[in-house]
Amino acid sequence: MENQYLNLERKVKQYKEVLQNTQNYREIWKKSLKEKIIKTLENLATLSGLDAEIEEIENMENLEAVVFSLGNVRSGMSQEIAQDIKRDLIKHNGSLVYQQLFNGKILVLINYPFIENYGQPQPPRTIAIYRPEELQDPFFLRHFEMFIQEITMWEDYDDDVEDPNQRIGFKLNFGMKDGAAPTS
Repeated sequence: MENQYLNLERKVKQYKEVLQNTQNYREIWKKSLKEKIIKTLENLATLSGLDAEIEEIENMENLEAVVFSLGNVRSGMSQEIAQDIKRDLIKHNGSLVYQQLFNGKILVLINYPFIENYGQPQPPRTIAIYRPEELQDPFFLRHFEMFIQEITMWEDYDDDVEDPNQRIGFKLNFGMKDGAAPTS
C-alpha cells in the first residue's frame, strides 16, 4: 500500500515544482527579461534600419507582452463611400510578439501584415514557447530573421510558389498529372 502513495507523492511534488516555477518565471520577467527583450529589439531595429515601434502591453498583470511593430500605413487602396468620398484602407505591417503566458513562460509569435476590410487576416504564427532561462541572445536574431522572412513573403505573395494547401483546379480534382488530358 505504501508504494501506491509514493507515486502520488511524486506527482504532488512535481505539481508544486511547476507552481513554484510559474512564480519564478514571473519574477524573472518583471526583474530583467522584459527589459532585456525591449533593449534587444531596439538594437535589432537600429542595426537593421527598420522604422519600428516597440510597445509594452501591460493591461493584464503576469500576461504582459512586448511587441515589435512595423506600424500602420495607408495601403494604397481605398473604398468609395460616396461620390468623391473615399476611405483609405489601412495596412498593418506585422509584428513580432514576446508574450508572457499564464504559467510565466514566453510565447514568441509573428502577426502577419493585413489590410483592413480586405479578406481575413492570417492567423499568427507561433515560433516557440520558452522558459525565461532558455531565451538567449542568439534566439532573438533568429526570431527577427524569421519575422522579416515571413512578412517579406506576405508582401511578395503570388502563386509562383506552390503551396499544397492552396492547390485548386481541374487537374487536381480529377486526378490528372502534369497537365495530361483525360483519356476515354
